[in-house]
Amino acid sequence: MADYVMLVAPSANRVYADASVSMTAAELRAFAPMLSGRIGDPEAVRLGGVDYVGFVAGELSDRDVAYLSNLSSVYALFELIGDLLRPITLSPLAYFDDDLLSIQKYSGKTNEQFTKLLLNVTVLASSHAKSMLDKRLVVCDPLAGRGTTLNQALMYGYDAIGIDTDGKDFDLYSAFIRTYCKRKRIKHQADVVPVRKDKRHLGRKLAMTIGSNTSLTVFNADTTDAREFLKGGVADVIVTDLPYGVAHGSRTAKGLTRSPLALLEAAVPVWSQLLQPGGAIGMSWNTHVASRAAAAEVLSANGFKVHDYDGFEHWVDQAITRDIVVARKH
Repeated sequence: MADYVMLVAPSANRVYADASVSMTAAELRAFAPMLSGRIGDPEAVRLGGVDYVGFVAGELSDRDVAYLSNLSSVYALFELIGDLLRPITLSPLAYFDDDLLSIQKYSGKTNEQFTKLLLNVTVLASSHAKSMLDKRLVVCDPLAGRGTTLNQALMYGYDAIGIDTDGKDFDLYSAFIRTYCKRKRIKHQADVVPVRKDKRHLGRKLAMTIGSNTSLTVFNADTTDAREFLKGGVADVIVTDLPYGVAHGSRTAKGLTRSPLALLEAAVPVWSQLLQPGGAIGMSWNTHVASRAAAAEVLSANGFKVHDYDGFEHWVDQAITRDIVVARKH
């Protein structure tokens, strides 16, 4: 057995940085079943005045390191030998430059590290965990906003599907991703077309191929209408940020509400149909407007098995305390 320490990446968001060590430890516990040997319980370690996440494990294989390279907050990994740190070369999935994630700046944008964390733990809860590094998975964000989750999926080399009812967000993201590919000289094809069924106008669609075969599809439409324009079983995982009920509420047939539960009750039966068996759904939300138990109950009622992840709840601001819930489809 050997001692390892992980240096946590600095975060542009001070509040998120304050919670990043404990959240990295929780994320590492989620990765643990993918490693070739058992690891000790991760814990905060302070060396030379710097905070690390430390754990005990057998010799890490190349594949173990490949998994650990994709932790959302990992900056560097070392084997601790006495008082010395032996660096271990990381090999993260990175099909594009990291400015794909960081270049967009706007009010209300979800922290990129947190988005990566939510995608990671959702994939790890699914039947695709063992092929996370090798297979081009399909990630769907049914409340896509301006595409933070979609961009992280593209970074991993995955195909991405987004849905959002806000036409302005659709236009801004469509312009951003096409401009990004042009500036980076990335081969791509992109078309925006109307979406119709039975002579009804359902919205618009951005259909895009990036590089040789990566697919990005974004719909400007109501997420509860998703089965009108997407086939069943189209996604391996669903990852989304629920409205926090502060700057943005949840739109339902009865109007605007701070609580996301009404939206979940209407949308989860539809989202479940988009997932393949063994697929997983991961959601973040504001615990001030809905309890974790209530969100889990909606998922359980629709045939999902909720995973017992903990350690991810963290304070964002005086109106938002964020947590996640992850569940697998039977």
